[in-house]
Amino acid sequence: MTSQIIPVDPFDFIIFGGTGDLSERKLLPSLYHRQRDHQFCEPTRIIGTSRTQMSKDEFRAFARKAIEEHVDADYIDPAEIDRFLARLFYVPADAVSGEGFEDLKAMIADSTSIRAFYLAVAPALFDDISRNLKAHDLITPTARIVLEKPLGRDLASARELNDLVGRNFHESQIFRIDHYLGKETVQNLMALRFANALYEPLWNSAHIDHVQITVAETVGLEDRLTYYDKAGALRDMVQNHLLQLLCLVAMEAPASMDADEVRDEKLKVLRALKRIHDNEAPRRTVRGQYRAGASADGPVKGYVEELGKESGTETFVAIRAEIENWRWANVPFYLRTGKRMATRVSEIVIEFKPIPHSIFGENAGPIFANQLVIRLQPDEGVKQFIMIKDPGPGGMRLRQIPLDMTFAESFRERAPDAYERLIMDVVRGNQTLFMRRDEVEAAWSWIDPIQDAWENARQEAQGYTSGTWGPSASIALIERDGRTWHEST
Repeated sequence: MTSQIIPVDPFDFIIFGGTGDLSERKLLPSLYHRQRDHQFCEPTRIIGTSRTQMSKDEFRAFARKAIEEHVDADYIDPAEIDRFLARLFYVPADAVSGEGFEDLKAMIADSTSIRAFYLAVAPALFDDISRNLKAHDLITPTARIVLEKPLGRDLASARELNDLVGRNFHESQIFRIDHYLGKETVQNLMALRFANALYEPLWNSAHIDHVQITVAETVGLEDRLTYYDKAGALRDMVQNHLLQLLCLVAMEAPASMDADEVRDEKLKVLRALKRIHDNEAPRRTVRGQYRAGASADGPVKGYVEELGKESGTETFVAIRAEIENWRWANVPFYLRTGKRMATRVSEIVIEFKPIPHSIFGENAGPIFANQLVIRLQPDEGVKQFIMIKDPGPGGMRLRQIPLDMTFAESFRERAPDAYERLIMDVVRGNQTLFMRRDEVEAAWSWIDPIQDAWENARQEAQGYTSGTWGPSASIALIERDGRTWHEST
């Protein structure tokens, strides 16, 4: 079965930070794949811009290298690369002074194509860029601006950032990107819930015991030293990625897939999250920081050694969250995320309540609760764990097995990367998978009391050995409720 590729209208895609890491690793390779699948209409251009003085040919050489290094060899097509490079242009520009914006205007002034301004730069430059775009009359009715995280470091700074960009762009033109929402399995969660009669009648506190959301990384700081030490895992991962996943699990069915219908329901979930204040934080949250240990590649340093100075920043967070509404009353949501963990995995586990009574007797063995496991990465897929009879003679013996739908096996063609899907949605003007201003601020309204509680109580980050599943306190967090973390393999 081959997916249908729907072409998008012609567009000019302007990358601020066009010579940076995100452009090299994700944006340019993603755009190449979309051309390779014939999704572009003519005339479509990709324009890089940054303070770096570079010619058009040098930028094209940069893009060729990015494609050759970050695109699988099976999808390297010299003819397609040449066609792609012919779309690329470059304009040196300074976001603060505005120098170079007139050159950018001259390049695209006569174009009637959609304009997508992608800000692959530090948030400190968002205001300068949006202000200069308006001052130089570059914002058309079909223009869009894409903002990468972090969208503030607390509620006050998020509001300020939204206000600054909002002075120049209408909310309908602002696309706040969270690449997790572009993952195939995340979107499949919507289809699983709302396109099947099987699950939605059971999707409530009467049938679900608890929910686990895990986003675990095996890497350490890499090239994010300065940013990460100021942010930490709570701000870097929980405020956006994990809370967005929680919203998709917990939201009510929207009236349609209209962007605001979907985001209205997500906002209701964020506003229903029970606040975690000073006296509750030690019981409902765990902070951790990785120490020296081992990875698949050998011994690794601890966070402080990698950073080169003392720091109390957390690299691991576990939270017992609660949603105060009728559907989810008394159903805990266990969230955890961390660096230098045992396995790289992102998954959602829906554990249903156990059967009320077993008719099979002790010799049949234990009966485990049904689980629905939605794997976001690395091997995207869905598993439904059920109990069956163990085949063979000798009486009734029960065992748990997964009904496994691995996307790579079910759909043989290549699955587009999250950025590919989200970039095309920007061009289409579809904001369903992007965060609205009030969503961002509602998320910070829940995160800020946790951060404040840690600081007020001086709740230090507990050490955990690299290559493990985090501090022992995170195990205690869930086992106090008589539950255990799902063993990801």
